[in-house]
Amino acid sequence: MIKLAGGKVYDPANGVDGRIMDLYIKDGQLVAASAVDKVQQVIDLSGRIVMPGGIDIHTHIGGGKVSIARLLMAEDHNAHVTGADDLLRSGSGAIAPSSFITGYRYAEMGYTACFEPAMMPVNARQSHLEMADTPMLDTGAYVLLGNDDFLLRLLQQKKDQQLINDYVAWMIRATRALGVKVVNPGGISAFKFNQRKLDLDERNKYYGLTPRDVLSPLLEALDTLGVPHPLHVHACNLGVPGNFQTTLDTIAAAEGRPMHVTHVQFHSYGQEGDRKFSSAAAPIAEAVNRHKNLSIDVGQIMFGQTVTASADTMLQYKGHIHAHPHKWTCMDIECEAGCGVVPFRYRDKNFVNALQWCIGLEIFLLTDDPWRVFLTTDHPNGAPFTSYPHLIKLLMDRSFRNDVLGTINPAAAGASTLGSIEREYSLYEIAVITRAAPARSLGLQDLGHLGNGATADITVYQPDDDIETMFAHPQYVFKRGEMCVRNGRVCAIPTTSTHVVEPDCDPGIERSLKRYFDRYMSMNLENFKISREELEGYNQHSLLVHDCR
Repeated sequence: MIKLAGGKVYDPANGVDGRIMDLYIKDGQLVAASAVDKVQQVIDLSGRIVMPGGIDIHTHIGGGKVSIARLLMAEDHNAHVTGADDLLRSGSGAIAPSSFITGYRYAEMGYTACFEPAMMPVNARQSHLEMADTPMLDTGAYVLLGNDDFLLRLLQQKKDQQLINDYVAWMIRATRALGVKVVNPGGISAFKFNQRKLDLDERNKYYGLTPRDVLSPLLEALDTLGVPHPLHVHACNLGVPGNFQTTLDTIAAAEGRPMHVTHVQFHSYGQEGDRKFSSAAAPIAEAVNRHKNLSIDVGQIMFGQTVTASADTMLQYKGHIHAHPHKWTCMDIECEAGCGVVPFRYRDKNFVNALQWCIGLEIFLLTDDPWRVFLTTDHPNGAPFTSYPHLIKLLMDRSFRNDVLGTINPAAAGASTLGSIEREYSLYEIAVITRAAPARSLGLQDLGHLGNGATADITVYQPDDDIETMFAHPQYVFKRGEMCVRNGRVCAIPTTSTHVVEPDCDPGIERSLKRYFDRYMSMNLENFKISREELEGYNQHSLLVHDCR
């Protein structure tokens, strides 16, 4: 039994806002004081700030495109090499770091769970292997649907919704996923038939389907199946000036059903002004405020070098002319989805990049409910995840934010309302957007809070006048009750888990799938499925199955 004594606790899931409290850890869980028998260790946290472990709801840490990004950015890996010692394994990279470094760096910032948002079904095994190879972190993934030929055929043939529900549920179970993501619905497929754009109500020339035709049945399936996390939507026209109207139309297309719009900063662009590029953060934030069925993550860009890696080949092909360094690649697996990897440098003196930076912050600050907006950079697309402490400082410190605003491209600063926004996030709100809200959205009942029975994932910060310094280097991090970070350095390697859901489905769906696999796929249906025993064999990962509603 461990007693964490006298810390200043921020636990929004339980309504705790800076209360001085004692916490008790027994067998990896938090227990009530009334359940305490004998305390073996007391850690004095007087004057410290205590939060649940951080949860990143959208970060690209496992799968084919992540591996390609690492290979493509050899110079980044050569420049950032970390040697092994008695505890840590060697690794490299800062922009798209290797698996070991990813785990260490996240833990050193106080994060204990991260979720891969784009797991290609046919490549799910590799994604899980890479995530299991990422130490310190609980993981999970959202399986990519909406450009897969089997589903598009079902929709083209106007099959009934129950069959689509069964297929979605089967795919979640077969790939050991926690949710479902759709990327540019139908657009990745359309790209393969030489279409270079696809708006929400524009038809895929091969299947005759619009993105709306794909979105609606997927939204219905997730809602009917009771999967806790809503459909994770990467909307059409990412990065295109004027795309905010498509985003608003996509929000309306949900028709009140739960939906999560991801990296919304990249979908919030207008066409005003001489440069035909402007901020549409205000109408997007207004729509989020109005539609209570909606949640978002921002996908904030930060200035500097990164690498963009996306299943949206339509976007990546269009953007390859801006590659920095000048190299890029696009690929496909089994015609089921796509992948484009393009290095990119965001420049603070560039008008478009500077305004993108402003737009993300505007969305954070204009969205009223912190329970429906999550802190992300769409790692590594907007910036590496290691920039989170700097982003938190921008949200919490208006004076600092305005100082940085004064250094960027002046035309972009002048075109933004950022300087007039007075809001500053509180520590409580930061705990919401980085802990409590992601856990609630994903249905993780044991994570993201410090109540009785919660998993003892805990981060302890030493207060500092510089918020960025405080969030970059926690004093302690506990994973399942084990101290794994001390004074910003990893001191133990804890056991971790994979989080999944198992929605009900009619096993009869496999008859149709077997015929399809035998005719069109290079992988046998039985080999496609990942068993519980197989996944738990990856680095002794345990499997945590969460209830559907």
